[in-house]
Amino acid sequence: MIDHIDHIVLTTRDLAACIRFYTEALGMKLERFRTPTEERLALKFGNQKINLHEWGKEFSPRAHVAVPGSLDLCFISSMPLTDVVKALERNAIRIIEGPVAKTGAVSKLRSVYVRDPDLNLVEISEPA
Repeated sequence: MIDHIDHIVLTTRDLAACIRFYTEALGMKLERFRTPTEERLALKFGNQKINLHEWGKEFSPRAHVAVPGSLDLCFISSMPLTDVVKALERNAIRIIEGPVAKTGAVSKLRSVYVRDPDLNLVEISEPA
């Protein structure tokens, strides 16, 4: 019945810091799009996206309890993990754990963990 995830929604306290982290440090593309009633923002990567909600100004419908810092995300990198680590260091992003061995949805992974500006846990991985 379910094939893949199209998008997720991230609730942020600081929209500008969130956009900087995901575009500058992780290389996602900012997309602006319109619904019939409002302009929305999303972070695009590959065939997926993260829609952004600003805390206290969330769009409806939304999660029952939409709060910043409640996500635990894992991304598969398009480059070797050693290059990811260098990019994180260039952007002054502190690695809180890794590289470590993990198990993903499709294969074993090698991962590093960081926190975004809202303290969401972000795992960046390569197939092991």
